[in-house]
Amino acid sequence: MKNAENMAPNYWAKVFAFLKQPLFIITIICLLQLFITLLSNGFVLSFDESIWHYIGRNWLRYGMVPYAGGIDNKSPLIFLVYGISDLLFGSNYWFPRLIGTFCEMIGLYFVFQIADTVSGRFAGILSILIYGLSLLWHTTGGKYVDFTETFEVMFLIIAVYHSLSAGSFKSWFVTGLWAGIALDFRITAAFGILAILLTGVQQRRSAANQMALIAGVVAAVIAMLMFCLFTGIKINEFWTYGFADNFGAGSATAHTLAYKLQNFLEKFVYSPIAILYPFLIAYVFLKRKADLLIWWYALSFLAVSLVGIFDVVHLKDVLPALALTNAIAIAHLSQRYGVRPYWVVILLFIILFPSLSEPIQNIQILAGQTTVKPIYGREPYINPSEGDRKLLAAWVKQHTKTTDFVLVHSYGTQIQCYSERLSPSVYFSINRTPLAKKRFYKDLYKNKPELILIPMSAEYQQLVDADQRQFVAELVQQRYFLDTVMYNYKIYRLNRKQ
Repeated sequence: MKNAENMAPNYWAKVFAFLKQPLFIITIICLLQLFITLLSNGFVLSFDESIWHYIGRNWLRYGMVPYAGGIDNKSPLIFLVYGISDLLFGSNYWFPRLIGTFCEMIGLYFVFQIADTVSGRFAGILSILIYGLSLLWHTTGGKYVDFTETFEVMFLIIAVYHSLSAGSFKSWFVTGLWAGIALDFRITAAFGILAILLTGVQQRRSAANQMALIAGVVAAVIAMLMFCLFTGIKINEFWTYGFADNFGAGSATAHTLAYKLQNFLEKFVYSPIAILYPFLIAYVFLKRKADLLIWWYALSFLAVSLVGIFDVVHLKDVLPALALTNAIAIAHLSQRYGVRPYWVVILLFIILFPSLSEPIQNIQILAGQTTVKPIYGREPYINPSEGDRKLLAAWVKQHTKTTDFVLVHSYGTQIQCYSERLSPSVYFSINRTPLAKKRFYKDLYKNKPELILIPMSAEYQQLVDADQRQFVAELVQQRYFLDTVMYNYKIYRLNRKQ
């Protein structure tokens, strides 16, 4: 009887020892991530993904170099990822998300390594759970794994890990290279790099090693600029259309203070991420002074705040440092107060587990469950669902030639992308800066599209400036006739008899 009693604890100890293996937990997180990101509503590219796929396809298929009057403030590297995806598999959403998921798992592994190095294996296990599960939340853009933040954060995590053991000039240069690649993907990585530098100042790191870090960052940036020149991207256009024109009046970042405050509260206060604040505060009290992880979190938070959009994917910038501080604090406190490790793991898994309602619902749809279809053609005119935008794109593709221009006025990037038709203007998704408008008018005077699609929804009046709507309305009145109405879009065709 005693032997049986002794065997039971040993059995569960062996089970727990297996379950807490880092690669096993990362595999579980990976499967959950794929479940969430691949079984997303509509099974289509999102609004932003459609822009990047469209630009990447035009670049690699038709030689249309990005930033030649382009619209987006993203790195050319993200356009390259989507362009390669299009060359391999055509218009698809799953391949970039597979790549993004793989990159997230690499980042997750190095988060474990950081925690293991700084505080021990138990903290490393907890960091996998906290960071991995929080990445899956809806409020952190769980299904959007192929945005620039994913690639930026992965390389920055690797840089932070290397900074823990770097000693020689060469190792600090390599650390800088990793950090520089993160910067190549997204400029907010500069704040993470600053955290490493400030930590070096605190630790009285030699000036030579600090310079080696900076030299590595500069080398990575120069390599990216050389890549731009080699592929035909003009540096001045890269600066203007990829950066400068995205921070002025009418740009994506030009929002009112009320808008920014509301978004800040939604993303950082009335949000599941607030669950992680108590142990962040506990970590600060345990350390009693700023260290690498505190600098990293504080500066990443500052970067997100300076951008001011507070999009869900922007929270990915703060998650690694937030997860690490939580993991280290929880590990320390649980050991101090004698809480059994498996209870900590179980509680974290339950508390942080993401909602799976969307993928489960989509599995049911794939299994044949009937759904309520949106009602089109009557007020209030709703925007079509993502799946219906893809169907509308298929109609456009079927009813135009490959050489025809098609203008989807307003934010119809998915229709533009899946139709595989070029817009008459690079500003097809309606950027509202003065420079963008000037280019939009010039392009439409020069290139008359075969079809113009105008949404009937109220958002069209709200999101598109009156002067642009007036310009398109006058063009339609002069040269076009109403062909059909589908999915709450009026579709006008060019009258070639005029």
